[in-house]
Amino acid sequence: MAFLEVGNHTEVTEFILLGLTDDPVLRIVLFIIILCIYLVTVCGNLSTILLIRVSSQLHHPMYFFLSHLASADIGYSSSVTPNMLVNFLVKRSTITYLGCAIQLGSGAFFGTVECFVLAAMAYDRFMAICSPLLYSMKMSTQVCVQLLIVAYISGFLNASSFTLSFFSFLFCGPNRINHFFCDFTPLVELSCSDDSVSIVLATISSGTVIVFTVLVIVVSYTFILITILKMRSTEGRQKAFSTCTSHLTAVTLFYGTVTFIYVMPKSNYSTDQNKVLSVFYIVVIPMLNPLIYSLRNNEIKGALKKQFGRKIFS
Repeated sequence: MAFLEVGNHTEVTEFILLGLTDDPVLRIVLFIIILCIYLVTVCGNLSTILLIRVSSQLHHPMYFFLSHLASADIGYSSSVTPNMLVNFLVKRSTITYLGCAIQLGSGAFFGTVECFVLAAMAYDRFMAICSPLLYSMKMSTQVCVQLLIVAYISGFLNASSFTLSFFSFLFCGPNRINHFFCDFTPLVELSCSDDSVSIVLATISSGTVIVFTVLVIVVSYTFILITILKMRSTEGRQKAFSTCTSHLTAVTLFYGTVTFIYVMPKSNYSTDQNKVLSVFYIVVIPMLNPLIYSLRNNEIKGALKKQFGRKIFS
């Protein structure tokens, strides 16, 4: 174990990740499963980005945001999954002090970007359904770029709050993290310094992101629902709602899992349940998003047929 002497304390320079299981057979099984999921995640999201770029019929704000959601999914999964896969194959799963900071910061960055992109997509659906005559003006290329700039700046600020909090921690005792990645809560539990200011800073930052983006999504879909219910045509209602189902599914999966992990009282679930839920939202959800949009979106299906031939997808 690597340590640096600092006064009367020993400063931890690496962490031991306890991971998902100690069973060597189960570790190999999980390695194969998660490797397959990760490969599908990268290939699926890269294919989504490429399809949106080459298909002129997908050059609309919704798909512009979808391409950035796919980028965020790749980054979010890649911040944790490759390291987790390596740790399945070694006896002693470790991560350096700097590596832990990078993993924590990159996870916070891409997670925040994903939240804001999902909120921007909800706002886009609100404008398309509730103000169709003003849609082209309200969702111009300039507006879309500005919304993305807000997403990436917010991601940087939130990641900075977590990274600065991490560097303010003093780790002078145990260095065993009961998780498969450097999550914030286990790191707080290992710290032996007064971290109240850092914890409050990180909590306010992440809480602001979640509350703001959820509020945008809820308000947008409230107005969307009111508008749809006012439509006289059943066909019009179905068409309007069909444009929202993919996004609603993605939002429900992402925020539902995050709520269970970070909002539910700690007494309601065990550490093992926390790990399983973390695998779901970090590893599985990034794989599901391109599948959700490709299977439930007629425009993407049409673009796929146009690019690769109707016979393959008939």
